[in-house]
Amino acid sequence: MYILAALAVLAGGAVKGVTGAGAPVIAIPALTMLFDVKMAVTIMVVPNLLSNVWQAWAYRRDILPARFMAHFAGAGVAGVIVGSVMLSALPGDVLSLIVASVVAGYVALRVTRPGLWIPPWLAQRMAALAGLTGGALQGATGLSAPISITFLNAQRLARPQFIGTISVFFITMTTAQIVSLVSLGLMDVPRVAMGLVALGLIFAGMPLGTWLGRRISTVVFDRIILALLAALAVKIFTEAALG
Repeated sequence: MYILAALAVLAGGAVKGVTGAGAPVIAIPALTMLFDVKMAVTIMVVPNLLSNVWQAWAYRRDILPARFMAHFAGAGVAGVIVGSVMLSALPGDVLSLIVASVVAGYVALRVTRPGLWIPPWLAQRMAALAGLTGGALQGATGLSAPISITFLNAQRLARPQFIGTISVFFITMTTAQIVSLVSLGLMDVPRVAMGLVALGLIFAGMPLGTWLGRRISTVVFDRIILALLAALAVKIFTEAALG
């Protein structure tokens, strides 16, 4: 089981190496299937924070303007607090179904709306709502990607802008998330230690992702990831139905 968990986190690091984001999109569903949602979220929160600190520093000159970030990331903090309370209060089966539904929705959106575009003026107006809902998903499931990554992708940002902006959003959210998880009694020393191991696996997977990115097309890689995510969602739905 632990070998499978390690491979899932390594794969998440590879995705991050290719795209600059998305490690939890692979790791959280796999860890949920192996353990439970609460364990998956608490394991990934530390590596999410530290890996994004590194990326935000590397792309600090490309982050979107402060007004946009204040609305987007600021609302994300409020959302993640609400989501963390949901994580603490809801039964494990319900949380598993939420994770599977979020992943399935993300796959469906990517397949059905590949050309989605949000102009800058509309993105500014939507920033707080996107941040709030993305933060709530992050707190409850560890997965803000269906909202946060899709929202930024739809703005057709250049890769450096995307990576710098999403990294700051993740840093802001995960900082608030750690405080919330500690106050709710969900974070402990063993889970932090597992998170540090996961961080090492993510950093190990990122160069692999860069290497893969040079050898297969982005379209092919994206289809492989979507197929994997669809399979994980089906597996979690099936286990929840049988359990």
